[in-house]
Amino acid sequence: MNLTTKVLLAMAAGIIVGLGINVLGLAAEGSFIQFYLVDGLFHIVGKIFVNALKMLVVPLVLLSLISGVCGIGDIRLLGRIGSKAFVLYMLTTAVAIASALIVAGVFGIGKGLNAESASTFEGAEAPALSEVLINIVPSNPISAMAQGEMLSIIFFSILVGISLLMVGKKAENLIAGVEVANEVMMKMVGIIMSLAPYAVFCLLAKAMAQLGLDLFVQLIGYVVVLIFVLLLHLFVTLQATLMVFSGLNPMTFLMKMRNTQVFAFSTSSSNATIPVTLRTVVQRLGVDRSVASFTVPFGATINMDGTAIMQGVATVFIANIYGVELGLGGYLTVIVMSVLASVGTAGVPGVGLIMLSMVFTQVGLPLEGIGLILGVDRLLDMVRTAVNVSGDGVVSAIVAKSEGKLDRSIFDDPDAGVVTPGAVVLPHGTTA
Repeated sequence: MNLTTKVLLAMAAGIIVGLGINVLGLAAEGSFIQFYLVDGLFHIVGKIFVNALKMLVVPLVLLSLISGVCGIGDIRLLGRIGSKAFVLYMLTTAVAIASALIVAGVFGIGKGLNAESASTFEGAEAPALSEVLINIVPSNPISAMAQGEMLSIIFFSILVGISLLMVGKKAENLIAGVEVANEVMMKMVGIIMSLAPYAVFCLLAKAMAQLGLDLFVQLIGYVVVLIFVLLLHLFVTLQATLMVFSGLNPMTFLMKMRNTQVFAFSTSSSNATIPVTLRTVVQRLGVDRSVASFTVPFGATINMDGTAIMQGVATVFIANIYGVELGLGGYLTVIVMSVLASVGTAGVPGVGLIMLSMVFTQVGLPLEGIGLILGVDRLLDMVRTAVNVSGDGVVSAIVAKSEGKLDRSIFDDPDAGVVTPGAVVLPHGTTA
């Protein structure tokens, strides 16, 4: 069995075991199962795996971006790649939230429900656009790395790469050293990925044991519509975008991104999935590393298609519950706010609720309405993140194809980049 098959089996087993524990009432507060298994073994193994992935994010983004900029070799070409990626990410995010508002409006979810929220949620004010732009340039790059501020890290890495190119021949040894360090980081990704099936099992078993299915009963309309729009965006909008702008086969793309989607589903974090996404885009899709090392971390930072869809559906749902008529102006505000908020928000679990509070504040919806969806948000966050990383892969492939930096033989080869048991695939395709 290859790694993808093992991860999928572990995912199914985790869901079954977790639901079994929940349905049978074995995870009652203070019980042996709850203390030693759900909050013990499952929590520890899952958290260690997520921390291991996060451990790689900053050095991997730093080294891969510097290496990628140097690999591009042309500052003007870098500008073209960045511009194309930014426009595509913003376009797909705008389409995502617009489709969410339309579908949720057609189904009229929340009308007549008159539910009351027992939970409270402390909102956050939307950051000013000027603040977002200022924070892109770090006053202290070391602090930015320690805090995981991705836009700042991306800016600093690109600036270092451009400076190395401008230095020229004197910097050749340093550039070679960065490339070797980047290969070392990819080797570490392979090592950690070999432990993935066990971690995925524990992560999903814990989530399902705690959440179960009861929480979905009162929110079934919201959950069904949200998942429908997420799947619509993943299988129709993104694949149509891929086919129209690149001519690549959507079915091949989906098959090769499956492993990354499972990782994203398990971790609920686009940032934590960066090492896996980067490896898949380069070794499975055939995108040149010089392009992928820019588009993948960039996308993990600003591409929030899944989160934007949640904001659209949740806005309609809460507005209907409280009888608030938003009107065309309100919906346009939601679209603009969601796109702008995605630029300055990190790809970490639960960030969608923070962004949603910004949107609610802007359009005048009661923040306590967020308490209604808190219970199911953790599980839905998994689906949203899988959509987000799929968008990163689509844009990476489109940009690479437009620049002649996509190896079609790798993309068309179903076995390209597959990790076999006992072997770790290195960036240049050899195994160890």
